[in-house]
Amino acid sequence: MNPLYNYLLKLADDSFIMGQRLSAWCGEGPYLEEDIALTNIALDELGQANNFYVYASRVIDNGKSEDDLAFLRYEHEYVNAHWTELPNEDYAQTILKVYVFAVYQKLMYEALSNSANEELSALAQKSLKEVRYHYTHAASWMKIFAQGTEESKARLVKSLDNIWEYTKGLFAKTEGEDDLVALNIAPNTDVLYEDFLAITQKDFADFGLEYPANPFMQPKSRTGYHTEYFGFMLCELQYMQRAYPGCTW
Repeated sequence: MNPLYNYLLKLADDSFIMGQRLSAWCGEGPYLEEDIALTNIALDELGQANNFYVYASRVIDNGKSEDDLAFLRYEHEYVNAHWTELPNEDYAQTILKVYVFAVYQKLMYEALSNSANEELSALAQKSLKEVRYHYTHAASWMKIFAQGTEESKARLVKSLDNIWEYTKGLFAKTEGEDDLVALNIAPNTDVLYEDFLAITQKDFADFGLEYPANPFMQPKSRTGYHTEYFGFMLCELQYMQRAYPGCTW
């Protein structure tokens, strides 16, 4: 399989599944301004996914469109990190998910902005403008929850206990990714993970949160194995294209 194609699917699938998860909050946010803000973040992620799927469809050149890649693959063919498919739960867990994902994407797109692949570099630079806002927004809410009421902090701490062990999976590599690293097309995610730890530890000190101490991290992100939540989400995502093949708006 083409390593660049695998890598583009990784970027696209992450944004696609994260955008789908966040879109579930549309009309359900805690108040109107925040409802709109989170919906816009979801739309940004879906837009980024579309850009990477379009590029991937050209790279593989097998007659599959970006819509085919998004909606008509089987579960094991998606290489998104487990983090993106975890359920929203309450708003504290949602904000934690957005915060961690924004730190990851910010690091990733900053590094990809210097990629030897000019098209990948351009897509990263475009996406980075959006992700910087995502980070600022989510970090602000992390601090509000951590320094707000006893309940808001308790909910955030509970979310950390529930899902922090999935964070390192964001930095898992796809097949052939090391070849892209050697060609200066993709950054080394082992290095990015060290940067992630440094940034989040500094942020947590600012938030007034105790940094998670348990070293255990869930394996098998980006291997075709998914959490129990993914299949249900995929059924919703693919229903129209499976029920009405070739349907268009």
